[in-house]
Amino acid sequence: MKRIGIIMSVLALCGGTAFSQSQLDAFKYSQTELNGTARYLGMGGAFGALGGDISAMNTNPAGLAIYKSSEVVTTLSLSSASAKTDWLGSKVDNSRTKVSFDNIAYVGYFPTANDEGIVSWNVGFSYNRLKNYSRNYTMATGGDLNTSLSDYVAMRAAGMPSGLLGEDKDYNPYNNQDLGDWLSILGYNAGYMDSYNDNDKEYYSAFGDNNADGQWSPYLLQGGQLKVSERGSVDQYDLAFGINISELVMLGATVAITDLNYRYQSSYDEEFTNGNNLYLDNYLDTDGTGYSFNVGAIVRPADFLRLGVAYNSPTWYKMTDRYYGEAGSYLTFMDKGEMKERKLDAATPNNAYYDYEFRSPDKWIFSAAAILGTTALISVDYELMNYKNMRMYQTDGSSNVYTNQDITDNFKSMNTIRVGAEVKVTPQFAVRAGVAYSDSPIKDKLKNGEKEVFTVGTIPNYTIDKGVMNYTVGIGYRFTPNFYTDLACVFRTHKEDVYAFSNMFAGDDPKPFLEAQPATMKTNTTRVALTLGYKF
Repeated sequence: MKRIGIIMSVLALCGGTAFSQSQLDAFKYSQTELNGTARYLGMGGAFGALGGDISAMNTNPAGLAIYKSSEVVTTLSLSSASAKTDWLGSKVDNSRTKVSFDNIAYVGYFPTANDEGIVSWNVGFSYNRLKNYSRNYTMATGGDLNTSLSDYVAMRAAGMPSGLLGEDKDYNPYNNQDLGDWLSILGYNAGYMDSYNDNDKEYYSAFGDNNADGQWSPYLLQGGQLKVSERGSVDQYDLAFGINISELVMLGATVAITDLNYRYQSSYDEEFTNGNNLYLDNYLDTDGTGYSFNVGAIVRPADFLRLGVAYNSPTWYKMTDRYYGEAGSYLTFMDKGEMKERKLDAATPNNAYYDYEFRSPDKWIFSAAAILGTTALISVDYELMNYKNMRMYQTDGSSNVYTNQDITDNFKSMNTIRVGAEVKVTPQFAVRAGVAYSDSPIKDKLKNGEKEVFTVGTIPNYTIDKGVMNYTVGIGYRFTPNFYTDLACVFRTHKEDVYAFSNMFAGDDPKPFLEAQPATMKTNTTRVALTLGYKF
């Protein structure tokens, strides 16, 4: 790209730390899915006021006090995720099928023989999968790309002395704390860019040459491709307690331990004229352990009506990232009338890791349910999740100031509506249906690509959430008074934009001086869940 007289900050990334995590990492590790038993799924997860299901431990633990018997329950599921991308008119579809063990739980029911006051108390132990990261997606285009990754890295490196970016046997730039940005270091050593001179702190893409008029002209981009593989899950272990007060008020509390693991691989390639090309491969493993608590209440002002409210605390995590990046380029160019070629490869240090702390958002859940005799019920949940309260910290507890300011500036509360219904066709057989919708908690400027995204490490690509919709149906059959089974099907649609790298802006100018061209992505997931339960 043309030389632009803008010197960007050397430390464009979150306070200058190569891997101190970004606002979109915080969002990714905070997301959950509609998950639970097949009955819970079949009714769209609208159980905040109903209770009587082990999945309520994760939302409103007062639902534990609804139980009138002890119970053991477990759920298995089969899911197929299809990620469809459209990048400048080129469409690609990737699919992946996975079998998972979603939950197992025990609920103990202990009546007190009292007619008033505390008439019973219950205790519950459960394992639940809150999030499944398993997905593959690819975006590819054969043309119409205006900006190269090399342009982005060259502008991102502005302000860094070129003499400090190069790696040799006596000097490792990745150990230089004054540089901070590993992508700039990797791109420089992989031949993505050149500096104007050794003392200048401005760079230009290496994929270009002087034209007949002596002016620098970029090579024409022939196409690009990004492949991403995601794996992992968020698993939660709950200890819950509930009490029933005079059949009018139910109270509950849950203490939870959460395990998070996320595995990421990506490869990005660009092709230019004359066979010139570049590539960037990235690997990231993230592991975290956290704790949280939930409290809730359900009241029954009338036999047909239940009202619920619950507060779910943040999850306080201790996290570790392990990361590795590789990059390379192939260039042909004229030098003094002679055609020459240059091939360079580079990599970040092996066994690099980063420890940090993370606080997920908290949320409130308000619920209502109507019990229509002995044959039907309808339930509604409204959930308010405060994504603007996410926070990143160093291991000493100090705030990651730049990332947390980004979160405050670019995130808001997310609204989720869940509606579910159940009809008993016979005393043994029930049918269910539900819907759940979550809007995006990302503010419009970031959502619409009007703000720069400061990615960390050597991964420039990211996704922007556009909202999630779930449609659910289910059936249940009670074989005996003790043994039952439920089956549910969930169709989930998640819309996102995918950026190979960020737009860049100068000051308050709303028009980017370096414009990325995002792809749209729709991930459709079809999931079938089977629950087996035994009451005693």
